Amino acid sequence: MARILHVGVGPLGHLILNDLIARGLGTVVGVVDPSPTLAGTSVSKLVPGTNPELKILHSLSEFTAWDQVDCAIVTTSSDLPRCEPTFREILEHGKPIVSTCEELIYPWLHHKPLADRLHELAVKTGGRLLGTGVNPGFMMDTLPMIASAVCKSVRSVTVYRVQDASSRRVPFQKKIGAGLDLAAFDKRVADGTLRHVGLGESIHFLSDYLGIAIERWEEDIVPVRADRELTSALGPIHRGMVAGVRQVARAFRDEQCVIHLEFQAAIGQADPHDRVVLDGEPPIDLIVKGGVHGDIATSAITLNSIPRLIQAAPGLHTMATVAAVRVVQRGKR
Repeated sequence: MARILHVGVGPLGHLILNDLIARGLGTVVGVVDPSPTLAGTSVSKLVPGTNPELKILHSLSEFTAWDQVDCAIVTTSSDLPRCEPTFREILEHGKPIVSTCEELIYPWLHHKPLADRLHELAVKTGGRLLGTGVNPGFMMDTLPMIASAVCKSVRSVTVYRVQDASSRRVPFQKKIGAGLDLAAFDKRVADGTLRHVGLGESIHFLSDYLGIAIERWEEDIVPVRADRELTSALGPIHRGMVAGVRQVARAFRDEQCVIHLEFQAAIGQADPHDRVVLDGEPPIDLIVKGGVHGDIATSAITLNSIPRLIQAAPGLHTMATVAAVRVVQRGKR
């Protein structure tokens, strides 16, 4: 079983830690979270089955048992520059890192110099770094890439991810603007605090690994309004208020759309599903009825990626450069 150092105990980090123990995939040797309400707390109070003597540390600098770490998991931020100090400190000890940082899925889009520095550091120290998740990380990028394995050619890619956010964790419901009025929604879009991070990264992942050249790309975001009275974890949502978000990213070559990614998540969303369409030879049209539950799947793919990353060469990786990730059960690799 892998010995895990975990950084970031928000709702997602908490879920991953609990799944790690429940699935019998590893042991926890260190937990770090800067929250003053968590520092010094016994990890076992949050995650039954862990060492009761293990305390949550306020900062990574307090952790000293580096010889006991097989892999680190980082679930702190979508923003790569904010994660950089944590990544650097762990990589300096030559340890692998799996992170749910959305911008790390394809970091060369917005942060090429930073990505290059992290890669150089990982190669130098023997560390490894991988960004993953359900979306971005799998449903709208890795899955279409895998599906293309049976194609002689692919001309264009279209992916739809339509989610009923009613069962998602509270931070996700907040992130999609559930319960806001239209003015508040527009304000948060304008200041950049309301958006699904990762569609651009997924577009460039697909362009790179499927060899679909693109000349430009664009992205837009609009509210999904409630057509009836709804209930959410944030409280009631009245008819006409924001129930969620619809975000679309498109990439063009010769003014033709060659990659179309459509993300819609809302409280009470009808007909949730995931769909991957490849215009290729042969054509591919995959539909997951009901859609893949984002929280369950993000935890699963994070933990399932650990053995593959440990086996990979040192450096900065994507889901296309590690061996195919599959379910890991009771510690079997």
